[in-house]
Amino acid sequence: MLQGKVAWLTGAGSGIGRAGAQALAEAGATAIVSGRSREGLDETVALIAEAGGRAEAVALDVADKTAVARIGAEIVSRHGGVDILVNSAGLNLSTRLWRDMTPDSFDHIVHINLNGALYCIHAVLPAMRARRSGLVINISSWAGRFEEYLTGPAYNASKTALAALTTSLNDEECVHGIRACCIFPGEVATPILRHRPVPPAQEEIDRMLQAEDLGKAIRFVAEMPPRVCVNEILITPAWNRFFIGGADMARK
Repeated sequence: MLQGKVAWLTGAGSGIGRAGAQALAEAGATAIVSGRSREGLDETVALIAEAGGRAEAVALDVADKTAVARIGAEIVSRHGGVDILVNSAGLNLSTRLWRDMTPDSFDHIVHINLNGALYCIHAVLPAMRARRSGLVINISSWAGRFEEYLTGPAYNASKTALAALTTSLNDEECVHGIRACCIFPGEVATPILRHRPVPPAQEEIDRMLQAEDLGKAIRFVAEMPPRVCVNEILITPAWNRFFIGGADMARK
């Protein structure tokens, strides 16, 4: 159980971030949920409150490093530190392949998916070091481990780099009692699917991982004793379309 723990989750207005916040709050943690959609964050807080949990909402664009530093400092000051940081904020664009991508669109994806995670880690790391305790969970992707055409070069690069960031965090900070886990999900039924060049059919979405499956994985990592570092989790639907294929995944 996570009674007395403070968890900060980005991208928590929907999808994996919301499911992670619900799972950690159910285990007893206070969930600080951030994201760009205030409406989505308020919904997350309401769902957690209805289930008897504790949550707070903070509107935040993780690509804004000044805002991240300020919000991170406020959370640490108000709660005495962050025990668990879950970097779940991420996006992709429908114009994601080399034929459509621009340097600006590449920068936009990398700023959110990679730099945003870095900014959040940087904001909480000093307090974690001082307390000699802390857990960082970074949500990468199947595309962060294996070459994948469908997701495009910017997303692939950012999610692969996020895995390297996680490894380097364990390499340097394990001596300070800090642990990091990189989760590599296959297809998950979240709102990001709407931004695919060809959105999958509902019957395909129903076979995918659901957000609550990732919430359970996040809770599993968080509830491991401090002596345990779960370095990586690769989790996919049993019906893995990256092996099987699908009509919406065909190369055009």
